[in-house]
Amino acid sequence: MDIKKNNRINALYDFYGELLTKKQAEYIQEYYADDFSLGEISENFDISRQAVYDNIKRTEQILEDYESKMHLYQLFVLRNQQTDEIRDYVRKNYPNDTELNELVDHLEITEEN
Repeated sequence: MDIKKNNRINALYDFYGELLTKKQAEYIQEYYADDFSLGEISENFDISRQAVYDNIKRTEQILEDYESKMHLYQLFVLRNQQTDEIRDYVRKNYPNDTELNELVDHLEITEEN
C-alpha cells in the first residue's frame, strides 16, 4: 500500500470521519488504520471482497470531496508549516527571549490539539 496515500486517507478520516456512515467508517478504519486486508474485512462483515473494495473506493472519494469543499486538512497542513517557520525564526533570531519562545511553544501546543 502507498504510504503517502495511506497517510492522506487517515488524515482525511480524522477530519471528516464523523460525516461517514458507520459502515464506511468501519471499512476505512480497518483497511487504512488497522491494515486489514480486503479478505479480512469481507469476512468480518460477511460480504464479498469486491463489495468491500467498492465501498472503500467510494468512501475515499467521499473523503476527497469533503476536503475539496472544506479544505480542513489543507489548512491544517498550512498552519503547521507556518508555525514551524515562526518557531525556527524565533529560536534562531531570539534564542534568549524567554517570553517569546514560550509564546511559540504555546502556539505549537495549540496547533497539536
